[in-house]
Amino acid sequence: MRFLHTMVRVTDIDQSLDFYCNKLGLKEVRRKEVPQGRYTLVFLAPPGQENVAEIELTYNWDKEPYGEGRNFGHLAFEVEDIYGLCERLMASGVTINRPPRDGYMAFVRSPDNVSVELLQKGGPKPPAEPWASMPNTGKW
Repeated sequence: MRFLHTMVRVTDIDQSLDFYCNKLGLKEVRRKEVPQGRYTLVFLAPPGQENVAEIELTYNWDKEPYGEGRNFGHLAFEVEDIYGLCERLMASGVTINRPPRDGYMAFVRSPDNVSVELLQKGGPKPPAEPWASMPNTGKW
């Protein structure tokens, strides 16, 4: 058995691609337009891991509310520099819902409120400000 992908429904494909690609750093691997089903599939992956574990963004052309779907859980990515990534995300307008106070784990949310966990590669970094004293914001 091999893990293929996780599907996330999105309400605004451009806003979602901005978050996942421009801000989080994933890249678009492939796209499939399905006019008869009235949906678009966009597959994303971290650079260099295009065939390992993809995220499938599903955009249904006919609008419908999805709710937050907290039973989904979250996506998790191992990152090279959790502090640097959180700084870049904040600078681009992304709320750090659970700051990396421990130097290891942070949570952000996509434009569709999908929780994204960020984990420091190789174990925790030494605690540092402003993260060590930053409170949680909203849900994660």
